Parts: sequence; C-alpha cells; structure tokens
Amino acid sequence: MTESKGVTRRDFLKGLGLAALAGAAASCGVKVDGGQATEQQAGSGEMTLRANHNTGDEVSILGYGMMRLPTIKKVDGVNETEVIDQEAVNQLVDYAMEHGVNYYDTSPVYCQGKSEESTGIALSRHPRDKYFIATKLSNFAPQTWPREESIKMFENSLKYLQTDYIDYLLLHAIGGGGIDNFNKRFIDNGILDYLVEQKTEGRIRNLGFSYHGDVEVFDTMLRWHDEGKYHWDFVQIQLNYIDWNSNVDDDPAKHAVDARYLYGELSKRGIPAVIMEPLLGGRLAKVPDPIKTKFKQRRPDDSVASWAFRFAGTPEGILTVLSGMTYMEHLQDNVRTYSPLMACDAEELDFLHRCALEYLSNDLVPCTDCKYCMPCPYGLDIPAIFAHYNKCINDDNVPRDARDPNYAKARKAFLVGYDRKLPRQRQASRCIGCGECLSHCPQEINIPGRMEQIDDYVTRLRAGEA
Repeated sequence: MTESKGVTRRDFLKGLGLAALAGAAASCGVKVDGGQATEQQAGSGEMTLRANHNTGDEVSILGYGMMRLPTIKKVDGVNETEVIDQEAVNQLVDYAMEHGVNYYDTSPVYCQGKSEESTGIALSRHPRDKYFIATKLSNFAPQTWPREESIKMFENSLKYLQTDYIDYLLLHAIGGGGIDNFNKRFIDNGILDYLVEQKTEGRIRNLGFSYHGDVEVFDTMLRWHDEGKYHWDFVQIQLNYIDWNSNVDDDPAKHAVDARYLYGELSKRGIPAVIMEPLLGGRLAKVPDPIKTKFKQRRPDDSVASWAFRFAGTPEGILTVLSGMTYMEHLQDNVRTYSPLMACDAEELDFLHRCALEYLSNDLVPCTDCKYCMPCPYGLDIPAIFAHYNKCINDDNVPRDARDPNYAKARKAFLVGYDRKLPRQRQASRCIGCGECLSHCPQEINIPGRMEQIDDYVTRLRAGEA
C-alpha cells in the first residue's frame, strides 16, 4: 500500500489545497480549464461510451447493477413474500437499452439468488450483440468451493442468463478473509485455471475480479498480472468522492477502501476499471442538508446524486459506473447525467473534497446496504438500523443535548422512526457481539461496536438523558 494508507484526517486537511487538488485532477485525467465546461449540457445528447482496449467494446459509462431489483408482494395461502416484479424489470431494461445503457451486472447471489434469471428474461428480449453481460463466480460458501460445485455455479449462470458466453466474468468480492480464503475459493480447486480455459474457448470474453477487504489480495492479483501468471482484463473497485480519500480517519474501523490507491494501481497498468458504490449504497444521494444546499447553489437543476456519478465517471480508464436502479426515476436521472458525461474540472474536484471532509465530520456509519452481513443469527436487521441512524443524522434528528430547543422534536423523530421501522426484536439491543458479521462486511465496519454505541444512545434517549 502507498503512504496514503496511514494518512490521518489532520494530515489530509493540511495537504488538501489547490496544488494538491491539481494533482488529483491530473491523476483523474481532468484538464484544468478554469472551470469552463467544454462539453454539451448533460441530458442533451447520447450516452457517453468508453472503449475497452482489450476487446474494442464500446461500453456505456452508466452500467446497470441488477442487485436491487423491484419487487412485489406475493401471497401464498397465509404466507406473504417479496418476489421480483419481472414486468417492472423488463420496463427498466427496455428504457435503459433505448437510452444507450449496454452493460448489465448481476451475480448468482443477488436478489436471493434470482437476479440472474430475472436479468436473463429481460435481456433475452433484445438482440444479444446489443448488450454486455457481467456476472460473477460468487462461491463464498465453503460448500461451493469444491471444483464441481464452482463449475456448476458458472454453468447455471449461462443457463439463467440465456446466453452461450459471458462478456465480463468476475471473481466475486475477493479480499474478504485474506489470501487464504482466496486460495480456497479459486486456486486450490483449480477454478481460476478453469475460467482461463473457458476464456480461451470463448465462453468468457473478459476475465477480472471485484475487490473488497484485504489489500494484500488486491496487490497479489496485480503482481500476478505483472508477472504474466494471470491476465486481468478489467477490475471492479469501489470509488466515490468519499472513498477517494477514505483513509483520512484515525479510526481504522471506518477505513472502507483507499479508492485513490486502487484506481492508481489499475491506471498505471492500463487495466480498465469498473466502478461500484458510486453512491455508497445510496448515502451520497441523501447527504446532510448543509452539503445538499451547496450542491443546489452550484447546479440547481441537477440532483444530489449526479455529483457523485459525475465524479465516479471522471477518471480516465473508467469503463463503466454501476448503479443499482430500482426505480424508473433513478434510471432517468442517471441517464441524464451521463448523456453525455460532463467530467468534473479541478475547481469542482476541490469543492467535492471539501464536501467530503464535511461529510466525514459526521458520525455516519459507512454502510452501503449490501446485506452481506445478513442474516444475523440473532435476528438483527443490521442495514436497517444503520440506515435509520444515518438518516436521522442527515435530517439533523440526532439530539445530543436536552438544552437544545429542538431536542423534544428530534428525540421524538428518532425514537418513533426507530420503533416503526424496526421491531424491538430486530433492534441494536439484541446484538450479543458474536462477531459473525465482521468477516462479511466489505466496508470493514466494527458492527458489534456500532450496535453497542447505537443501543447505548437509544437507551439514554428513551430515558431523556442523551
């Protein structure tokens, strides 16, 4: 890792000036032109495309993440369940295709194992040469590590996606559990070599990986690339204007990824990057009101989310930026942002860095609602607890002092919302600190510690002591 790994917030504040930002702009491939936009207005043209130099693919800068698909309630006797609303998925995919979105990212484990099938149904209604399919070998569970089980997972992906080949195949979320876990999933069973063979046979066009967790694994993969042991056609990383300098906090538990380092390592090797979590699980679409006001003062007609998407699409070498778009309005807004992309200039990057520092000064939990921590063996709804806590911070409904004139209103908003959204048996008080969730969290959140903190706060709030 580079020296930025150990940078504290104080060091970052000291080093963050226009000169430093000019360097950041240069590393992003941004031409500093005094802040004058040289591209046409967003939403006035066609979707921006990025070329994959490995294959010549012209890929839309907006990629569709099929992780959070729309659902409807299905009643079977007395039981009510949530199932994917296939008609809504079809409509979303049709709109995306009509507006130039041609990259669709799924996985065998998304949407309780139903995403690939739903994606296949929606995409198969369109010509196969008009879109690119990305899916993953998501062999997280030990029972999927045997060679035959991992091969079965790959073959099922082809079947559910109704295709003879995968355009972009990823080793899913490597880094969690360290290099030993990676070896058990892909090396000891010969599966990585098997996938290389499948690429040679044309059943995989591009082979890469998505990364979360232990940077030793990321660095090892790139060393193998340099040595010619394995060739990575693309790599998927988390990148947004918060994680661009994620390691600026003194608390290691808040270190998600050092996006600047990850991007830089890929960029100097010419490896195309696919971006995930440009909105940090939606949190950068719902920033605290003071930051939102600043965004609206600068670009009144643009959504808050568009700032994050523009930032994520700005660096050179970014192939596509994934967004899990459950609703049509989200898809339409993102299409507008990227039709065409107006890259951030140096002045806007400086502004976003200052906004990032302000954002980091809050006590927000860096949860992206990926749900990898679920199910909790003790019944907690971990993402919902964090989501409520973060929302109350953004809405300034986290009372700290009973002398505050808004204390009673904020206290009521926090507690009533908490009890409405979360039954008592699923609240933070149920956490026993077993740590089962820790190894599954891509953001490296100290979940038991945060649960204890939130439960202590709720207890004091109920007693009127917070």
